[in-house]
Amino acid sequence: MVRRSIVLAAALMCGSALNAQNATRTGGVAGVPTIDSTTQSQDVRFRDVRGDRMTVPVRLGGRGPYQFLVDTGADRSAVSSVIASRLGLAPAARAVLHSSTGVTTVSTARIPSLEFTRPAQKLIEAAVLESANMGADGIVGADVLRSQRVQFDFENRTMTIVPSETPDFRDEPGTIVVEARRKNGRLILVDAVANDQTVTVVLDTGSEICVGNEALRRRLEGHNLVDARQVVQLQSVTGDMISGDYMFVRKLRISGITLENLAVVFVDTHTFKQLKLDKTPALLLGMNAFRAFKKVSIDFANRQFRVVVPEHSELETRVAMGGLRQP
Repeated sequence: MVRRSIVLAAALMCGSALNAQNATRTGGVAGVPTIDSTTQSQDVRFRDVRGDRMTVPVRLGGRGPYQFLVDTGADRSAVSSVIASRLGLAPAARAVLHSSTGVTTVSTARIPSLEFTRPAQKLIEAAVLESANMGADGIVGADVLRSQRVQFDFENRTMTIVPSETPDFRDEPGTIVVEARRKNGRLILVDAVANDQTVTVVLDTGSEICVGNEALRRRLEGHNLVDARQVVQLQSVTGDMISGDYMFVRKLRISGITLENLAVVFVDTHTFKQLKLDKTPALLLGMNAFRAFKKVSIDFANRQFRVVVPEHSELETRVAMGGLRQP
């Protein structure tokens, strides 16, 4: 394991944003690409870095596969209403769903088995949502990722889910391991500083862009926070909308990693309140930050965030800004 400070020019993204159990999408910004609704093969091959749907093939009760979004920020898994009806999934009790825009009571369905690794996950109750709002056939949430590790290999353009006891990718030059904490099923990083101000970071693979709360925005005012003067519309999995301001954080440091010029949408989503982070500076670390690395693994059981940084210290931006320009 290499413990060293490495500065990365963070991938700047203003594409489709998916926020935890919030499948939020950006809108109202010139040049933003549309959601890619086509299904993908196992170990997703990324076709366009601005519109990737980070999905894995999942079998439900032996049927499928269906393409599910892997969302480390979602506390509950979900399945589309069309698939639930097609498979004749037994209805379960209605449940409370926490999304970016608030709390909603939704229907749930009993999935006899959910298989993306072996052995399959047995009998889960998944929220029943509309695929148009999720941007996928369903969501693999933290409720079924407790003993799993999510691995991204951006060089080979693949994503996999494996049991935590499976050996992680080998320690190669540029490997950094950050210890995490667990809160409400999510992994939290506390050794983080944004523009020299302390911040709590939540790992959120379901969000295509980082999302900061208003407490963080207030803390960063006068501390190199760059306003792009753009308003972004975020849509939750319930179809509700919320508006946020698109800005740039000059420098985010997490342990030995430094990301520069990081694109962030600032808005007080309900997610921060649910995690009791609405009063303290906090950031949902989205896929635009993860793409700055060669590899990323998020290990729930071992509470570890492992990355492999590029060989060079300055990373070329991998993701277009959808027509926006940094001030």
